[in-house]
Amino acid sequence: MAPSTLLRAERVFNRFSDGIGAFSAAALLLLVFNVFYDVLMRYLLNDVSIGMQELEWHLYSAVFLFGVAYALRIDGHVRVDVIYERLAPRRRAVIDILGTILLLWPFCFLVADYGVSFAHEAWVIGETSGDPGGLPARWIVKALIPTAFICVLISSLGFMLRAINEYLGLEKAHAYQPFRP
Repeated sequence: MAPSTLLRAERVFNRFSDGIGAFSAAALLLLVFNVFYDVLMRYLLNDVSIGMQELEWHLYSAVFLFGVAYALRIDGHVRVDVIYERLAPRRRAVIDILGTILLLWPFCFLVADYGVSFAHEAWVIGETSGDPGGLPARWIVKALIPTAFICVLISSLGFMLRAINEYLGLEKAHAYQPFRP
């Protein structure tokens, strides 16, 4: 594969991850408005909505789950930096490649596979909120789990391509560059 092809492929996956980051940011904005509305209604009008309270944790779930894919993109994920940062760029690239293949991908496949069954079961039984006035269709929030881990898997391809490009000396080590059309 030509060097320019590797760099272009990395950029394609990075655009996907940037889109997931934008989605997560939009969900966070909705969450802020939802909490503001809920607090306003509760303390000013003494009106409580179970559905709005449940929507808060649904939106928080979306922010957190999809934010993981974006965190991978911007190198905001957790690792043992005390050791990692002292290594040469090529060694860091090898750790990123092996960690992606041996640890991240199996975990993503496992959670996505389990999550599909989890959401499907909720859909089949017509699971709804256990609280009166709660949200219907509990399968929607449960479907966020496999969807988010599939997004992490896709984002990890860009992460791994970045590591390959670093290993080959095609790109500066861990240079986060936001998407610009």
